[in-house]
Amino acid sequence: MKLKSQSTSLILYWFHCLFQDPFYQLFPHLQPQAREMAGRRERCSRCGVQLQVPHEAQSIQCSVCQAVTRVRPNDTLIEAQNSIRLATNHVKGFISKVSSNINTMATSMSNYPMQGPYYDGHRPQHIQPPSLLLPVSVHGRKRALLCGVSYYGRAYRLKGSVNDVRCMRYFLVERLGFPSESILVLTEEETDPLRIPTKRNIRMAFQWLVQGCQSGDSLIFHYSGHGSQLRDMNRDEMDGYDETLCPLDYDTEGMILDDEINATIVRPLPHGAKLHAIIDACHSGTILDLPFVCRVNREGYYMWEDHRYLSTTYKGTSGGLAISLSACDDHQSTLDTMALSGNTMTGAMTYSFIQALQNEPGLTYGRLLNTMRCAIRDAKPGSQLNGPIASFIRKVFIKTQEPQLSSTEKFDIYSKPFSL
Repeated sequence: MKLKSQSTSLILYWFHCLFQDPFYQLFPHLQPQAREMAGRRERCSRCGVQLQVPHEAQSIQCSVCQAVTRVRPNDTLIEAQNSIRLATNHVKGFISKVSSNINTMATSMSNYPMQGPYYDGHRPQHIQPPSLLLPVSVHGRKRALLCGVSYYGRAYRLKGSVNDVRCMRYFLVERLGFPSESILVLTEEETDPLRIPTKRNIRMAFQWLVQGCQSGDSLIFHYSGHGSQLRDMNRDEMDGYDETLCPLDYDTEGMILDDEINATIVRPLPHGAKLHAIIDACHSGTILDLPFVCRVNREGYYMWEDHRYLSTTYKGTSGGLAISLSACDDHQSTLDTMALSGNTMTGAMTYSFIQALQNEPGLTYGRLLNTMRCAIRDAKPGSQLNGPIASFIRKVFIKTQEPQLSSTEKFDIYSKPFSL
């Protein structure tokens, strides 16, 4: 009987809170964030991406398509009212369910004799309201963006990029269990104009990759194409150059800088989510601008370089983990080759990555990195030749490409299992 009266008091208190100030009396720590977020959202007038508008702003420029959208001031109040109304309905439904459960439990417990206060071995706990803003997926979702740029009709055409994407997609679906509908492919062979790897489409694909990301999610960004460098204008690079990706139309629309990639797909990662970037391109060692770069010598000894001091801009995540495996160091180049597959042109990095994981499931990050380096080193151009010319070609290729590892946090690369 005492439990019934307590539940009644609790319900009355919750309803009092609801009618005084819906939702925020129950979630006071969310009040400043929710008021700001609920009232300042606008869709881009060109590409439709949802933008967060600073308070009092009358217009905002889209980071994806660069279009300027005027903000309608009345939308703010309407969206805020709708958000509060929806939250109130959720809480009322929850209270009704809790009340029913408590009364049922009290009725059943009244049939048992109780001596003094009832404890189950633990301290009594207050009932916590459900989190309506950050639902957690029990098993996590898998999502992948695969981008292969061939540059058809250009003097700098690549012949292995589309093959790389095909191989990666097959590996993710057939070997790692990624749902096929959760994989977005951008290549010049796609018939949908929004899936051609232009600068605008790649930017929108970045937004798709991290949209709605939550704890337990596993994200993959795979890129096979040209990479380059541009002079660093904000002084956050050790070598004075920003690393870049070259979309199909980069000669007219420009390249995609590492600063933008970091801000778009690294910084939004929430706690419990992880991102793996597999970048098969030249000058890609620090293409995600991650805070820590792992330096591994030929004997396998490693140390983490701390790049945080280089920039006043935060380059980490929002609590998640981002790891980049790239084809070569920032000053190195990589080429398409048939030396690994035997008869199909592929990127050396993509092929060696897939082969290492298929041949040795459960390997660590350190083992993966060294296996890829050995595979590239042993299957270099000229491997079927003999004599001084072949020796010269091998030495040149070895110095040209060594896969690299970087991360948002340091870890023991020889004890942490690689997992997508």
